[in-house]
Amino acid sequence: MKNNLDLEKALSALDDYGFEQKQSASLEAARNKSQMQKYLKTLNYSLKRLEVLQEAVTELVTKEKEQQKKKELIQTYKTKVFNLSREYNLSYDEVIEIMANQA
Repeated sequence: MKNNLDLEKALSALDDYGFEQKQSASLEAARNKSQMQKYLKTLNYSLKRLEVLQEAVTELVTKEKEQQKKKELIQTYKTKVFNLSREYNLSYDEVIEIMANQA
């Protein structure tokens, strides 16, 4: 009986290992450059398709960096407005209203 239980545990572990292997072979599971390269090689893309993929990724990265920069600038602006409201003992909305009226 104990041997059957051990055998079941061993088979279960092997099944889990096989599942993990399948999962690690996907792009979603790739967490580093090596894993991503391994996955891309499995696609067997031609040089032309790889170049198109590279261009698409470059554009996506550029857009993401621009979005991140915008978020940082907005956060900086909000912090400055918040600090002004504290400095002049005004509410955040009052500072925004004053700024809007001066524009």
